[in-house]
Amino acid sequence: MQLISTQMTGYIERASWIRKMFEEGIRLKNEFGADAVFDFSLGNPDLPPPSSIKEALAELADQADQPFFLGYMPNFGYPAVRERLAEEVSKEQGVEVPAECLVITCGAAGALNSVFRAVLEPGDEILTPAPFFVEYGFYAENHSATLTTVPSKPHTFELDLEGIDAAINDKTRVVLINSPNNPTGAVYSRQELEGLAAILNKHNEKRDRPIFLLSDEPYRFLAFDGVEVPSLLDIYHYSIVCSSFSKSLSMAGERVGYALVNPAIEGKEPLLGAIVMANRILGFVNAPALAQKLLGKALGSSVDVSIYDTRRKAMAEVLDNAGFEYTMPKGAFYFFPKAPGGDDVKFCAMLQEEKILAVPGTGFGCPGYFRLAFCVGEDVIMRAKDAFVKVMNKV
Repeated sequence: MQLISTQMTGYIERASWIRKMFEEGIRLKNEFGADAVFDFSLGNPDLPPPSSIKEALAELADQADQPFFLGYMPNFGYPAVRERLAEEVSKEQGVEVPAECLVITCGAAGALNSVFRAVLEPGDEILTPAPFFVEYGFYAENHSATLTTVPSKPHTFELDLEGIDAAINDKTRVVLINSPNNPTGAVYSRQELEGLAAILNKHNEKRDRPIFLLSDEPYRFLAFDGVEVPSLLDIYHYSIVCSSFSKSLSMAGERVGYALVNPAIEGKEPLLGAIVMANRILGFVNAPALAQKLLGKALGSSVDVSIYDTRRKAMAEVLDNAGFEYTMPKGAFYFFPKAPGGDDVKFCAMLQEEKILAVPGTGFGCPGYFRLAFCVGEDVIMRAKDAFVKVMNKV
């Protein structure tokens, strides 16, 4: 008897490499002890939330006996939290964003899926640079769309604007970018984004439906060495931002984020209404009540970015010592080095023999590389130094 759909059977067979390695990490830690395993597989932020979260929890606990304390609210989120979020996002984006342009969602994933449901017709295409966050393909298929990829420039992972231009066709409805990028740590420059906007504007001249430029920005706060993370809102008219507080506030499990529709879009009200409706009918209904209440009190605070920068430099030292080839990440908390020998799956298996857990680039649509997440203690990174050398000596 066939209990699940053929589509889900296929999904399970090609399930996320990230989760596979995470589960392997649990097995190795149980067998050899946590200190013997160097787990760089999952982008699960280990820093505690900022003190504002603890203070907010204590304050909210005193209000928990109020009627409807955790009850339903408008599908777009608590109005007061939406207003507070608009203030913060306006500072962050450098553009005045009214509250009505925001929908509070179940993380960035909920925002992306709600936007896709609102704008995609069956058979539409979502175009994204590769490497890309592995879930994008699943999200596209959730809405009967196709994910099409364009390889980024080798090693630097800058946008291949000519390749994107050539890949756009009549079915292209969304161009999806992620900057700072998971898995590469690349940050797209203003010059790149203006070039991309020019390409999209050229294609829009021949279309009845505009191409949306959708920016997935959960790592916006995490850029190093003074690198600018440009706002799309003043670069491209038909832009939408999706983001979350999973990393900046270490609230990954609370599932709270937002979709932001560019205030400059004329007649945007139906688009916003469709995103709100999608947020409801996809089964999210609304972002979790407690997460929203925490967010309303914690906005403006953040985890200590300098800790991630220290870890980035430590990981660079470890990789340099072992002789790896890589581009220093400008943002996020990932390295994406070249896999010696070119076979990333085979090389990650070699790393695993030394109890180092990494994710093959194949899982991100970019064979020949592998991802290391440095959202782990600096002591873990430095203890892995000899293990990386041992693996390189086997190549």
